[in-house]
Amino acid sequence: MGTALGQTLIVMPAYNESQSVGRVVSETRAILPDITVLVVDDGSTDGTADAARAAGALVATLPFNLGVGGAMRVGFRYAAQHGYRAVVQIDADGQHDPATVTGLLDRLEDYDIVIGARFAGEGAYVMSGPRRWASKVLAWTISRTAGTKLTDTTSGFRASGPRAIELFEREYPAEYLGDTIESLVLACRAGLTATQVPTAMRDRSGGAPSHSPLRAAVYLARATLALLFAYARPKAVAPRTIEATA
Repeated sequence: MGTALGQTLIVMPAYNESQSVGRVVSETRAILPDITVLVVDDGSTDGTADAARAAGALVATLPFNLGVGGAMRVGFRYAAQHGYRAVVQIDADGQHDPATVTGLLDRLEDYDIVIGARFAGEGAYVMSGPRRWASKVLAWTISRTAGTKLTDTTSGFRASGPRAIELFEREYPAEYLGDTIESLVLACRAGLTATQVPTAMRDRSGGAPSHSPLRAAVYLARATLALLFAYARPKAVAPRTIEATA
């Protein structure tokens, strides 16, 4: 049996997601009624915070936009300070299915980080062009560091156990793609274990995706830089082994 829902914190970074965040929070709380949802309003200029509170989430409001990495560090610090034993990152746009959270938590019995992988046999999510090339290179490189095959190292849908929480609340990267690429490299180089479970991506609940050929090419260049920075960074101190409380 995996980590209890009452010991799990859903962290939902949100930047100008007023159209979708309320529905995502409501759905998450309906499917997982014992879980706590923390929306980190990352300097939004719309009604994101109000929509999240109205749906029953806790809300941490940042004074300006820090990016997903900065928002997630806030979430990990909150989790560490309040004794949560698992953190699950869910996007505020509705693309991650809350019904699959328990599958990630079950695997935390044996691993420190569990990734919801889009390219592992579930769903019909397709990535093409420079993004596809970058994803393959990143997956191959980071798999060697992790010591296991990972197919989707840029997935933002992931669960972190106690040792990962301890590491991330003090050293979670806040740079571009730090929340995916660099955080995973950081954890694996510090001795944490990672695995993945197949998950299907859904359409956005609101707003519009920001994909274009130019953005894809920029993504490829920035992903390459993020990977280089991840390996250039000094190894983090390995977190201590945390025993479960009764």
